[in-house]
Amino acid sequence: MLTRYKLGILTSSDKGARGEREDTSGSAIRELLASLAEVTEYEVVPDEADVIADRLRRWADELALDIIVTTGGTGLSPRDVTPEATLVVIERTVPGMAEAMRQEGLRHTPMAILSRAVVGVRGRTLIVNLPGSEKGVRENLAVLLPVLPHAIEMLQESRDHIAGPDDR
Repeated sequence: MLTRYKLGILTSSDKGARGEREDTSGSAIRELLASLAEVTEYEVVPDEADVIADRLRRWADELALDIIVTTGGTGLSPRDVTPEATLVVIERTVPGMAEAMRQEGLRHTPMAILSRAVVGVRGRTLIVNLPGSEKGVRENLAVLLPVLPHAIEMLQESRDHIAGPDDR
């Protein structure tokens, strides 16, 4: 039986938070991860680092989500603060995943090199930053989908593992 993980989708968008833009990138995340995870948290927040960091902390620590996927705020504009908020919250980075996303993006557009997306771990929660465009979300998740179950399983195993004398 396939384990369904707990997923949070956090969209960072000033216009989305004001109800001026539909969140198609969040919908794409929901669709692409439907076979892997159940969306238990979803929110559209303004591009404010403290708000983003608060949600990431709460969803990881209090709600114990297995994976949080953010969309938006990874570019170069002054309001793009999702990577900074994520870096404040995570305990360890997973640079290979972020690098793979940029490499895949470069196959489609030279602008992908401008992405500042971060992937990291807080406690037992994997946090992945994706671009704000639906197209970018689809391209980036396509490269991560084959490894996400294993990454989450590794975090789950470490949650359940208690070191014994034979583990030294």
